[in-house]
Amino acid sequence: MPIARCTSAIACLPPSEKQPYTLVQKVKDSNDTAILRFKLPKGRESLGDNPLLPTCISVEYEDGVDPVTGKRKVLKKSYSPISHPSETDVFDLLVKSYTLRPGGGVGAYICGLEVGDSMTASVKPERVMHGSPLLLKRWKHVGLIAGGTGIAPLYQIIKILLANIDDTATSIHLLRINRFEQDILMRKELEQLVKQYPNRISVTYSLTGENKPSFEYGRGDTSLVLKSLPSPKDGDGSTMIFICGKDGFVETWGGPVGRAPPKFDGKKGPKIQGPLLGILKEAGYKESEVFKY
Repeated sequence: MPIARCTSAIACLPPSEKQPYTLVQKVKDSNDTAILRFKLPKGRESLGDNPLLPTCISVEYEDGVDPVTGKRKVLKKSYSPISHPSETDVFDLLVKSYTLRPGGGVGAYICGLEVGDSMTASVKPERVMHGSPLLLKRWKHVGLIAGGTGIAPLYQIIKILLANIDDTATSIHLLRINRFEQDILMRKELEQLVKQYPNRISVTYSLTGENKPSFEYGRGDTSLVLKSLPSPKDGDGSTMIFICGKDGFVETWGGPVGRAPPKFDGKKGPKIQGPLLGILKEAGYKESEVFKY
């Protein structure tokens, strides 16, 4: 696999180490969501070790001192960039500024940064999807189900698949589910991709809070699945469906994501897929054809 960590001339920390990333651009995508561009530390060529694999970062935010324990309150949240992992010098995040609440507020912190400010983050280990972190040349048909900001990691998957000229055989079908039309994030970017790659990618929108022409209506069922996504292939390895959104959204479509027992140092155990349940099971997919992001 190609490796891209530091330039030969300048030494730098490995991506897995916590380090500052400086905000260089901020553009609103909705009333409470922004696309933020961060500059890589000097000497880094790309965000992760391998510019062909999906990336994910863990952002840390120190939120004062706990009045009971006297210890620093450090909040963490993971974000998948929307830029291609091979992007040089910079990467882009789609961040929603959720209302501040106990134990939360990283999104509000990031969206509150001004150009020139820095955040502390580290690149997380590569995500293994049914035995491999690779995306390219694995499937003929890829379906993606996104709720809200769940579009972010799925958009990066789309970018990786479309950018590789040696993988033109993979068809991509995206199902976006939002409450109202105004809630559809990154719609312009998606429609530009559909225009650019009309034979490679299709997008279906479903709204749960209003019934409008040119949109599907509802949270989803087996008929919507079979209308907008690749059909199940009895686990023959040709098809993969990715789901990403809030926990309840993922559970409705594919069943809950579990966690392995805590590690010896008390940190959370890694996520595990758990059995396939919900709408996708009802539609006839096998566990090997679904990955809960």
